[in-house]
Formats: sequence, C-alpha cells, structure tokens
Amino acid sequence: MNRNNFLPHVALAVILILIAAFAGQLRRWQQSDWKSRVRMFPGESKRPFLKDQEMGRSDSSPLAVPEVLVKFKPGVSEETIQAITSRFHDEVEDEIEAVPGLDAIDDLDDANPEDVAAQYRALPEVEYAEVNSEISLIEPSDVAQSEETYFSPSDDEHQHPQDPRFAEQWALDNHGQGGGTQGADISAIQAWSVTTGSDDVVVAVIDTGVDYTHSDLANNIWVRPVNVPPYVDRRVGIIQDLHGYNAVANNADPMDENGHGTHCAGIIGAEGSNNLGIAGVNWKVRIMPLKFMNGGGFGNTKDAIECINYVIDRRNKGVNVRVISASWGSTIKSRALEDIIRKAYDAGILFVAASGNASTNTDRSPHYPSSYKLKNVISVAALDRNDQLASFSNYGPTSVHIAAPGKEILSTWLNDDYEAHSGTSMATPMVAGVAALVLSKQPKLSVEALRQKLLDSVDKLDSLKGRVVTGGRINAAKAVGAD
Repeated sequence: MNRNNFLPHVALAVILILIAAFAGQLRRWQQSDWKSRVRMFPGESKRPFLKDQEMGRSDSSPLAVPEVLVKFKPGVSEETIQAITSRFHDEVEDEIEAVPGLDAIDDLDDANPEDVAAQYRALPEVEYAEVNSEISLIEPSDVAQSEETYFSPSDDEHQHPQDPRFAEQWALDNHGQGGGTQGADISAIQAWSVTTGSDDVVVAVIDTGVDYTHSDLANNIWVRPVNVPPYVDRRVGIIQDLHGYNAVANNADPMDENGHGTHCAGIIGAEGSNNLGIAGVNWKVRIMPLKFMNGGGFGNTKDAIECINYVIDRRNKGVNVRVISASWGSTIKSRALEDIIRKAYDAGILFVAASGNASTNTDRSPHYPSSYKLKNVISVAALDRNDQLASFSNYGPTSVHIAAPGKEILSTWLNDDYEAHSGTSMATPMVAGVAALVLSKQPKLSVEALRQKLLDSVDKLDSLKGRVVTGGRINAAKAVGAD
C-alpha cells in the first residue's frame, strides 16, 4: 500500500475507534443517570468520617451515593451479606441500625439501579430491594417573598409578643391584615396564655439543615447534653454531634445552605418576645437540625432514612425528641422509609409530614411519606389567610388529616434574614409546633394520644369538608386547653 492510500485508512480507523469509545461512554452515562440526578453541590460530596473524628474533618476519599436499599430477611448473617455483595461486585455503604437487616448498597460497576434492585429481589435471603430514589424540594408556583410591609397588631385583651414583625404573622394572629379574614389563624395568642413552650421539648427538623446561628433561632437550637454520648454510626464511627447531623456529608454540621429548613425551624420555634424579628409557635423549644438535602434542595431516600435513624438513636439515648417535622416528599413509595418511620413510632416519636404541593387528591395519587398509613403520621394541607385551601395544596378525604396556614408565611431565613414563603412545607411546622406546645404542658403523652389531641383540636371549616379527614384547621388554643 502506498503512502497516499495508507493515510485515509488510518484516519478511518481512528474515527471508528472514537465512535466506539463515545458509544461506550454514552452507555455508562445512561446507566448512571440516576446518580447524575442526585445533585451534589460544592462542599457537599459524600465523604466517610474516620473513627473519633471531630466535626469538619473528613477523609479525602469520596463516598458514592448508594444505588439501592436492601432489606435482608431475619437471620441472614453479616458474613452471608458480605458474600452476596462481593459476588455482585457491590459493597455495603451503610447499615440502618434502627431497622435490622436494612442496608444501603453501592454498586461498584455503576449499573442501572433498577437492574441492581431486581438482582437483589431475586435472592431468597432478601425481603425487599428498591432504588434509592431522589427527593427534592418542590415549591408551589405562587411562592411569595416578604415585602417591607408592616401591620398594626390587633387591639385585644391578650398579650402580644415583643417581636417587631409579629404583626405580619397572620397565621398566628389574623386580624384581617393583607386582605385576610379575622380569626383565620391557629389561635396562638390564646394558646400562649397557657404555655409559650418549653426548652425540655425537642423537635427534629429533617430538611436542608438549619442556620443554627440565626439570631432568632440560636437560643432555641438543641445542644447535645454532656450526659448523652456522641452519635455512633456502625460503619462511619463516632460523630461528635453538637447540634444535630448532616447525612449529606456524614458529619456533625447540619448548617443550612438553602434556606428551606431554616424557614421551617422559625415557624416552630423562633424565639418569642425577644424584640427581634418574629415569634415561633413556641417561644421556647429545642430545634434539632437534620440535613439530608443539599444547597440546591436535592437529597435521596437513604439520607432521609439516616436522619430518622439518628433521631431514634438520640431518643433511645435519653434526648426528649418527640416530634419530627418533615416538609418534603415524593410520589415514590419506599418500604425502607416506611419501615424507619414505623420504628420512630415504636420510639414514641410523632411524624408530621407535608401533604404536597400538586393540587392533587392523595387518596388517588399518594404522596410519601405523608400517605403512609402509620399510627404516628399526620399529613398536613395548607390554607391561605382566608381559611381557604391553598390552590397548590394536596388534599385527601381519607389520606390528609388536618390543615394549617401555609401561604405567605413569614419566617427566618439565611444570613439573619426573614422571608415569606408558601407551601404545605410551611403548614407542616405549624402543626409540629403546636404538638410541641402540647408536650410542654403534657410531657408524658403517648404518641397516639398526642396525635389524637391534635386531630381533635380543630376548627371545622366549610372549605375543608370532604377535603381532609378532620375537616378542620389546627387550633393551638384548643390543643393546650385554653378554650
């Protein structure tokens, strides 16, 4: 072959090689599509902690997000699990201590997660296997941010807190501000004549974390007591939790980089009558920050489970955490998530969950975790300032239990700021906050009794008839016995 004929053949061979390489890479991208949809942001890569490491000192090697959650049957030994995962070229990324046999498994070949789950489901040793699905914050389209608008407080016989922006908090005291309906609120003023909360009650906020340095939250943030040992993860080791837990980075720093979790925390427990900002439903309470979603508002089922696992552990170690506030969800049912929430019930923990923002009947199209039929779950719909079901709110005559104010709700935000936002995300901490008020007066209530008291303490509304189980809006005054 002469030189002139040789060069075109070489060029053709190079092109064919490049095409084959690109096709192979494309297949790998398709197989790892789920991983690309679990968004990681700078500073939030999954990294394991070494034993006895302090907060903020992580190992340099990244830890992949596990593809599947596998529940092995009772009696299957760790040695057997190790043999199975090794055979499949997988590894156990973490064990969920509160649910024996539940493991998060990372496929080292980056195969399609559905195929990996199916592979485990086919085994006689496995009870169930499912994809570790994405969970993201989905806010309604009519989210409102606060404007510099101030209203005069109503003139009544009750004492109002000394917080400069309290008059904007229509959900706590609605006297018609912003075009609202007088009395379309949770009767917080009347409830505070009985109790303003207790710092003996701990509420876990599982979300994007919480800005625990916010001036209106700092005094109400949970701090691990000296008599409670640090959190120990069987795979990770000792985590020196001071304020809570970050499942995104597997460390002890649940600082919020999104704002959503901080907003929810302020609704529950912004410090009241401190001449600063707003008042929470509780003036005094302990907020336990848990982070499973990153700065962009994306997380996954496994990390949500890890946070609930942490709360159960702290409860079992003597921390009086009685309520979980969960302002998130998806339409994907997870048996693993259901199992861990059931374990929270066993530990005496109420689970208050957002019903969702899709204007959907969840009797027909369930939303999880709010649609789990568990004895400790309360599903919450959102109301506007006129006691109407918010246009975005999900509802369900048998699956959504109660409603609370959730539109244009002013609360704490990042950088010592305040913003108003809308969603069942905002209604959920209203109910969680009332639960904490009740516990400040009746600390020994069982989870069943607490749940029933909340459901019985409603104002019946025509707008909610046939839309939620109770047909009503939460009334804090009734719940604490002020009426």
